[in-house]
Amino acid sequence: MKLAIEAPRQHTLAIAGRDERFPVNRVFCVGRNYAAHAREMGKDPDREPPFFFMKPASAVVDAASPTSVPYPPKTANYHHEIELVVALGKGGRNIPIAQALELVYGYAVGLDMTRRDLQLDARDKGRPWEFGKSFSLSAPIGALHRAEDIGHPASATISLTVNGAPRQSSDIAKLIWSVAESIAYLSEYEDLEPGDIIMTGTPEGVNAVVAGDVMLGQIDGLGAIEVRVTA
Repeated sequence: MKLAIEAPRQHTLAIAGRDERFPVNRVFCVGRNYAAHAREMGKDPDREPPFFFMKPASAVVDAASPTSVPYPPKTANYHHEIELVVALGKGGRNIPIAQALELVYGYAVGLDMTRRDLQLDARDKGRPWEFGKSFSLSAPIGALHRAEDIGHPASATISLTVNGAPRQSSDIAKLIWSVAESIAYLSEYEDLEPGDIIMTGTPEGVNAVVAGDVMLGQIDGLGAIEVRVTA
């Protein structure tokens, strides 16, 4: 097939201990999936149905080794959000919860970087969040750890420091909607595909970073990512 223009770059992620790479298809993000974070955002943390937003594949930054992201334009309140990342190796629709983890290829540490002022302004006006959430280079993600190697973590400390100072600390066991439940629910609305990424939400402690700050995010069993904010 002859293309009219040059094909867009395929965004990929490193896989721990392997030479091959994981091709990224779509990036789904679960909103307010830790009760304490829902409260700090001024929302009720009761277990209402999950909701999702999306980032483009161009949001993904390979953070398998120390990397950097630029401070984005049009914001004065750029926030970090540390998250457990799930990569799907299989697809499907209307997946039962009991079978949902069969779709998972692996897990990683990731950051959902957010232009908080733009997000909240859009929310207050009843507008979409895209300018606040769905911009390029807003999702640094570490190396994927294959589920067949590590299993499916249900409890692990998730934390983030900025310039060595603690910012976020919790446990993935506190997810309001588990990985399996999130996959099953999302599959009722979308045909999930191999290469899809799910960012599962962030715990409390989100806050601003500025140029020069270094974020260190980690999840027990999945290693750490180091991301510097550049001017």
